[in-house]
Amino acid sequence: MSKTGTIYGVGLGPGDPDLMSVRAHRLLGSTPHVAFFRKAGRKGQARQIVEGLLPENVIEFPMEYPVTTEIPLHDPRYNEALSTFYADVTQHLIGLAQSGQDVVVLCEGDPFFYGSFMHLYARLRDIVPVEVVPAITGMSGAWTATEAPITWGDDVLTVLMATLPEDKLIDHISRTDALVIMKIGSNFDKVKSALKAGGKFDDAWIVQYATMAKQTVTKLSEMTDPGTPYFSIIVVHGQGRRP
Repeated sequence: MSKTGTIYGVGLGPGDPDLMSVRAHRLLGSTPHVAFFRKAGRKGQARQIVEGLLPENVIEFPMEYPVTTEIPLHDPRYNEALSTFYADVTQHLIGLAQSGQDVVVLCEGDPFFYGSFMHLYARLRDIVPVEVVPAITGMSGAWTATEAPITWGDDVLTVLMATLPEDKLIDHISRTDALVIMKIGSNFDKVKSALKAGGKFDDAWIVQYATMAKQTVTKLSEMTDPGTPYFSIIVVHGQGRRP
């Protein structure tokens, strides 16, 4: 009987392949199966990061989301569709592991930081061996791109999802020292309004495609683009205690 394979959730970092860990690079070069999330019709950002780093004979398993922004998050159909999707791809991964195959699941940023891999991990961990390889987060790449520390002394750092209701955004924004806002997309106008109400709009920076070739770093108050790409993060630096 063959030994059960291992599912590796491998963090790839914020986008620049040079910021990938040595362990992640080693697994990419030695694991026969690679799985990755993507939107239908797209190559997938995680897959793009590892272009040229995979063995020629690797077997790829693209996991295509059934929905992304087509249905509102609060619509019951959204969770139903994703739950079925995660269950289906989990069964495929279990089948590979139980046949003795190791599988690398590519994860943008860190697998345990707002990543889709978490939903697989919760379904896999009690059935087959699962290992997680941590990585530099996208927000770390973003605040580093601003060339200023995100926190000083005992500053409190708050990480917010732009999908929150505006009143909750305002509440958190007004009570923190340093701030990161993620998943902006279609919530851009709401986020700007919340930053103004919370008194932090003039101190905010927006970083697009952090660490990638298309990276831009702009003071939010000076941004003239009509919208934001998917890979954008807003940063407000803390100004706390220092020697």
